[in-house]
Amino acid sequence: MGAYVLRRLLLVIPVLLGVSFVVFLAIRLIPGDPVAILLGEDYTPEAAEEMRARWGLDKPLLIQYGLFLRQVVQGDLGTSIHSGRPVTQELGLRFKNTFQLALMAGVLASTIGICAGVVAGTRPFSLLDMLTMVGAVAGVSIPVFWLGLMLMYVFSVKLQLLPAVGVGTFRHLILPGITLSAFSMATIARQTRSSVLEVMEQDYITTARSKGVAERRVVLRHAIKNAMIPVITVQGVMIGRLLGGSIVTETVFAYPGVGKLLIDALSGRDYPVVQGVILLYAVTFSLVNLAVDLTYALFDPRIVYD
Repeated sequence: MGAYVLRRLLLVIPVLLGVSFVVFLAIRLIPGDPVAILLGEDYTPEAAEEMRARWGLDKPLLIQYGLFLRQVVQGDLGTSIHSGRPVTQELGLRFKNTFQLALMAGVLASTIGICAGVVAGTRPFSLLDMLTMVGAVAGVSIPVFWLGLMLMYVFSVKLQLLPAVGVGTFRHLILPGITLSAFSMATIARQTRSSVLEVMEQDYITTARSKGVAERRVVLRHAIKNAMIPVITVQGVMIGRLLGGSIVTETVFAYPGVGKLLIDALSGRDYPVVQGVILLYAVTFSLVNLAVDLTYALFDPRIVYD
């Protein structure tokens, strides 16, 4: 197990190098000059050159990338062009908010999605099954931004039950949490239903029933545990969707998280912040995938990591 984890962690290094290089080049291909954005319309060429030299933007791209890698190895993601604060500080201020939002969305998606999928899978073609599948299709079809706006309109504008924007209390997490979890919840429900249906047709389920084991025990003890491995895989992918979806959700609800920080940084061509956010996403996703792979062994003892 230890050797497997070490190998997986070492494989993260080339992934991060590739991601950092692609992002480094892509952000600089976007039209717009960060110096012009920062200085405004009325700036002198001398002021522009001085600022480019200060931020190292006057050097060739490969040299800039090499300097960036050297900073990253030292634990320094650079300094924000606009705020002048270290990127690590900017991320630290926002990551807590995004983590809380993603945690709530993940709990909602996993809890409701698995429960709905199990109910649908153990009662195929029933009314509950059809309602679950209709809800799942709606969840994967409705755009995140539209769902967020509709929830905001109903619960904030019309009913005035929940705040539409901001952060600070649990109530501020409810609407963006539901919005962010909708797609993942629907995907988990569909995968759980499919997996449970497949498991319920296995011979060991028939054997357990023939021995007189209660149906609830058959489902809880035998079916669900063996149906969870495909669901765990979907949940691992869900983390990436939550990170990507948080960008849209945080923008809609003006939620001060990492996703909103990325959008603001892209608008202002704040290269160091964009690079720092994408690296944070890449590291998080890689570690989550490793955790998902290790979780398989908890549900299937036959899985051994060499």
